[in-house]
Amino acid sequence: MFGTLIVSPSPRWPDAVRRCGLDFVFIDTEHVALDRAPLSWMCQTYSALGLPPLVRIPSPDPFAATMVLDGGAAGVIAPYVETAQQVRDLRGAVKFRPLKGQRLRQMLDGAPVEPELESYLDTNASDRLLIVNIESVPAIDALDEILAVPGLDAVLIGPHDLTCSLGLPERYDHPEFLAACETVFRKARKAGIGAGIHFWGEVQQQASFLRRGANLLIHSGDILLFQRHLKSEVEAIKQAAGLYVESDVRPAEINL
Repeated sequence: MFGTLIVSPSPRWPDAVRRCGLDFVFIDTEHVALDRAPLSWMCQTYSALGLPPLVRIPSPDPFAATMVLDGGAAGVIAPYVETAQQVRDLRGAVKFRPLKGQRLRQMLDGAPVEPELESYLDTNASDRLLIVNIESVPAIDALDEILAVPGLDAVLIGPHDLTCSLGLPERYDHPEFLAACETVFRKARKAGIGAGIHFWGEVQQQASFLRRGANLLIHSGDILLFQRHLKSEVEAIKQAAGLYVESDVRPAEINL
């Protein structure tokens, strides 16, 4: 499954994105300032165009998870999860919605459920995904317990934070980082759970994650893709017009 990071709320963006051969879109509210109303418009629009929106919430907070689901998200991505208990709490918000409070806690603790309520919750939960970010050494150490929590649909590696946790900041080609990724992919797939990564590097390295076992790839993002493409074309135009000084490739002085 292939997606990309979308942070622009422009109403012209969804129509362009839907022509790119993607299976879903990833909307980030952890690192990007997106208010609730435009976020909901984005979710509703992408969903209507057949691109399910997966929304990363600012923290692994069950109440934040229910908020984005109310806004139209098809799934929740919770950042920097390191314990099975965090996943269990998120499961309650995503899979047992709209239950809250004591009734929800009883269900999470294994209390018997009325057949009609169980059927209702199961039907609704089938359309909502629960995904957690694995982006630290403690998360990998606890991965077996995390993967054992019922209702978890996928794990997603956060490469920047993971390299920092490994003491290898932004060393995305380091064998220790790649081995950690492969461990996450292998364990998740063995548990019957999706495994992915959000990455923005070269195409060959993107493909290598799939060969290592990932089946969920979030490729780059709208800002970075726009920047790369625009930079490349502007440089090409300047070169074609002879506006680069060959010795230092800085723009030559232009007399207007």
